[in-house]
Amino acid sequence: MQRRKMTKSIIIFLVFFAIGTFLWLTKGNLFYLFNFTYIGLSVSIGAVLNSILSSEKKMWSRKITQLMIGVYLLGVLGFLGHENMQIEGFFFYLLLGSFTGPVIHYFIAKIFGTLLFGRAYCGWACWTIMITDFLPWMKPQKGRLKYWGIFRYLHFLGVLFLILILWMFFRVNDHEYISFILFKCLIIGNLTYYAIAIILATILKDNRAFCKYACPIPVLMKFGTPFSVWKIKIEKNKCTECRLCEKTCPMNIKLLVYMKSNKRIASTECIACQQCVNICPENAVQYTKGFDFEIKQYINYNHIKKSE
Repeated sequence: MQRRKMTKSIIIFLVFFAIGTFLWLTKGNLFYLFNFTYIGLSVSIGAVLNSILSSEKKMWSRKITQLMIGVYLLGVLGFLGHENMQIEGFFFYLLLGSFTGPVIHYFIAKIFGTLLFGRAYCGWACWTIMITDFLPWMKPQKGRLKYWGIFRYLHFLGVLFLILILWMFFRVNDHEYISFILFKCLIIGNLTYYAIAIILATILKDNRAFCKYACPIPVLMKFGTPFSVWKIKIEKNKCTECRLCEKTCPMNIKLLVYMKSNKRIASTECIACQQCVNICPENAVQYTKGFDFEIKQYINYNHIKKSE
């Protein structure tokens, strides 16, 4: 088992190295090789640590990878390289037909990447949650607030609308001006995101509250996630239905419903954090590869009783 996990880490690194090599050779920029080699190394380190640490400490493998990638994407590429890696940067450069860093990042990590690993980016690389994951509410205190998820879609549409206005009515041919505007958006946007994420987490006692209710990125990722090759699976013959996995799931997914239907966890809310894998005392929960598809979503919502 240990050897198989180490082999998986090597394969992950080689996949990222191959992507970097391909982009380097096709676009003639050595930076792509460095970029994807570093990200592949970060993910591989997390995978190795996950295979050797005790169950109680496995969460640190994900946090370390999240910090390595998050600080690099936001700090190095964003603040130092003046690349807006947020969704507004993706929208704007996509409209310009410019296949630059933000566009490549979104297509690989957040669109086509979901066909392989679902929303693993959210669990292992998000630079907003890399901060809130150090707050004390890793395990949600209550179920999810049912209708608050609509703010994700409003956020998504709002950003798209603002970028369309910028693209149609401002100096889109002045690249220096546009870069300045997008860089200001990067700074103001992230300060706002961190403030909202920390406030929501504190009020709702849930580290992932921003991810569930405010982040626009899952809107893009939901299309490919149901088809992802890698998903969580609960082995029915081993499961004792203690529900530790469901109680620990940061995204409030009804994991046992999928298990009882003999299906892998195809929820578009699964972030592949593997908290359920790490906590299972029967070793019944595994991160597996396969080919399947499921539309139905099963979420634990917070049902508020009406006063009589």
